[in-house]
Amino acid sequence: MSSLPELQALIQEKYGLDPSQLDPHASMAQSGIDSLALVEFLFAVEDHYGIKLPEEESTVDTLAALAGVVDKVRASQAA
Repeated sequence: MSSLPELQALIQEKYGLDPSQLDPHASMAQSGIDSLALVEFLFAVEDHYGIKLPEEESTVDTLAALAGVVDKVRASQAA
């Protein structure tokens, strides 16, 4: 199951952005999330899922890409 719906709910909770107005394949910067807010969001995602995102994935810029990374990390932890 994709983590995208949970990420959309988390971004709505943190930034008040309506998930229906966010294109998961568009840059989060286009939605008004600057680089500092993105870093904060990545920390919130790590806390929410109890995971550590790989350093090489710290440049992820779309919700869809972030969901892919989260799903991959969670799958590797479950194995």
